Amino acid sequence: MEKLCETASQTAGPYVHIGCVPNFSGISDVYAQDLGSIMITDKTPGDRITIAGKIFDGVSSVVKDAMVEIWQADSKGIYPAPGSSSTPDQGFTGWGRRAVDPESGEWRFDTIKPGRVAHGNGFMAPHITMWIVARGINIGLHTRLYFPEEAVAHATDPVLARIEHKDRVQTLIALPKASGSYRFNIHLQGPKETVFFDV
Repeated sequence: MEKLCETASQTAGPYVHIGCVPNFSGISDVYAQDLGSIMITDKTPGDRITIAGKIFDGVSSVVKDAMVEIWQADSKGIYPAPGSSSTPDQGFTGWGRRAVDPESGEWRFDTIKPGRVAHGNGFMAPHITMWIVARGINIGLHTRLYFPEEAVAHATDPVLARIEHKDRVQTLIALPKASGSYRFNIHLQGPKETVFFDV
């Protein structure tokens, strides 16, 4: 049978929010709180950080119906994953999910700064993996947030090394704000288009 492809009308639509963030969608009898809304506890080791930003479309309009998920290693560079041979930091989920604010389009996560992640014979620079979905985006977009103070680690990061046009690496570097806060705006298209990865 011939494989059927998506059409423009087959997008994530509203169900992504109803199914993934029911409390945000006004459905309060599924979970006490939306899954992924809390990533850390008072006992989680590591430097507390806040990452926030907005998502812009190809004409620089703010996307107000997106949902963002993040994955990251703990402060030691270990992913809290089932079957992991290393012991991750206690009280850290390594995964978060947020719907953007429907009025401002702002997304925000309170988490800890990840450590360098072992990769082959070296390390990946501290980073946070992001997944974005919204109306008009049926197959989620993957990108990464890197930290501006980690320029030395960036120089040997195997993922950043694969980006052909080096001037585009800057689209993956967050802006430092107040202590422990970072700004990371994502541009879906246009001259500021963020680098996305085919995962």
